[in-house]
Amino acid sequence: MAEWSKALVLKTSILLYRGFKSLFILFSSMTFLDLKRLPIIQLANQHLIDYPTPSNLSYAWNFGFLSAMCLVIQIATGVALAMHYTPHIDLAFLSVEHIMRDVNYGWLLRYIHANGASMFFIVVYTHIARGLYYGSYAHPRELVWCLGVIIIILMMATAFMGYVLPWGQMSFWGATVITNLFSAVPVVGTKIVYWLWGGFSVDNATLNRFFSLHYLLPFVIAAFAVLHLAALHQDGSSNPLGITSTMDKIGLYPYFILKDLVGLVAFVIVFSLFVFYSPNALGHPDNYLPADPMVTPEHIVPEWYFLPFYAILRAIPNKLLGVMGLVFGLLVLLFLPFINTSKIRSAYFRPIYRQLFWFFIVDCFILGWVGGKSPETPYVEISQLATIYYFGFLLVIIPLLGVFEGFQHNLVKRNS
Repeated sequence: MAEWSKALVLKTSILLYRGFKSLFILFSSMTFLDLKRLPIIQLANQHLIDYPTPSNLSYAWNFGFLSAMCLVIQIATGVALAMHYTPHIDLAFLSVEHIMRDVNYGWLLRYIHANGASMFFIVVYTHIARGLYYGSYAHPRELVWCLGVIIIILMMATAFMGYVLPWGQMSFWGATVITNLFSAVPVVGTKIVYWLWGGFSVDNATLNRFFSLHYLLPFVIAAFAVLHLAALHQDGSSNPLGITSTMDKIGLYPYFILKDLVGLVAFVIVFSLFVFYSPNALGHPDNYLPADPMVTPEHIVPEWYFLPFYAILRAIPNKLLGVMGLVFGLLVLLFLPFINTSKIRSAYFRPIYRQLFWFFIVDCFILGWVGGKSPETPYVEISQLATIYYFGFLLVIIPLLGVFEGFQHNLVKRNS
């Protein structure tokens, strides 16, 4: 019996080999088949291979590519996790434990997905900071910048709803606090909150709709990412010098593709350190307790990537104005291309702006730090000062500094 099965395997292998060999010879002889004429091949060649790229791009430009890789990782692991997750208040927490304990490599999928969200925000925040430093929001890339801001807003909505799904203590109470913010809207605020909840409290209907939207929104983000890339390739990439030039450009492949792969390897190393050695460092321990509506955590905080905006919310004593400050903290980025008055893009040639920019980065870290603290003295006062500088930099310093630099340039030119 064993000899018969071996002979059958051998004959099958020979037949498969001869079949693949015949197909290879057939396609090799079909000289009329020009793959380069296929639209999908032409599109890939135009945007991923022969795309003209400024030769002086630094590793700071890797973060756009890394953002795309993070999105792919989140979608792939999210789809796999959804196959084992149950969006029901009585079973959600247990289904997550089932994934961690019973599903083959379920622990790995969940840790990659959970830490991948944090890595995604780190990469995107760095990407935004690079855009601010090198003036990537300036003309003619207004559309690229605005699409990027829409992507970060969608990311925050997706991450918030995903954080609710494990149905732990911080998931439940975080959802309760954040959704209650809509009650600050005059007249219809309470009705909006009930509509979001699907009832009179955060319950099963809330969990179901959050799961549905959390599954849907990443594909919306992917669509906006494609639009973001298309808008970028329409006007061309910016560069560290901030100049617009049709000269000194090289193909994206192989030079920058390989450079992106080097950055990807470094990113995977850092990512792996979190996943395998400290998977819960960026999470909250209370989320390993099942949600209990009767026990309120001592200190309710969102995930770390929301903390700067949470600090802005708490810095303003009035609830409605605080919610407006939180929302406007993101929307203000949409205005930058239109209030910018500087003719010089890169901070390389703007020493005053460069110093104020780094103060802004430190200010964002301070907001994140106080956002995780209790709303008491001196943290409230620190968050108020940090909030003033946050909006002051984006709404006052950027437009006025451009006017001052223009005046200074004209004065030097006149004297010379």
